[in-house]
Amino acid sequence: MKGWIELSGMRFYAYHGCLESERIGGNEFTVDFRCPVSPSRAAESDSLEDTLDYSRVYGVIAGQMKEPCNLLETVACRIAASLEKEFPQLEHFDLTVSKKNPPVGGECEWARVSISK
Repeated sequence: MKGWIELSGMRFYAYHGCLESERIGGNEFTVDFRCPVSPSRAAESDSLEDTLDYSRVYGVIAGQMKEPCNLLETVACRIAASLEKEFPQLEHFDLTVSKKNPPVGGECEWARVSISK
């Protein structure tokens, strides 16, 4: 049996961006995480030790969101590297970092960067 673990719509107020106004005023960001799992062992044992601990994944992501940087690409790659370090058993995952109302000179609801390991 195969499945997915997803943490979708994790919301953060952070200070990422190239513009001084973004670094001072901040903005709303969301992060989505998804990884394939084989749920059989966890379903059988009903034990957290046999699955991916969602709260630890969230903690890694939240920690990286607190560290300002210029680009969404940098944020996404830093999160990915931290997840790889904390969870070496993860062979594959998808990650999307989204910035609400990015300063693009026109109407744009979200800017997103998605990566896959």
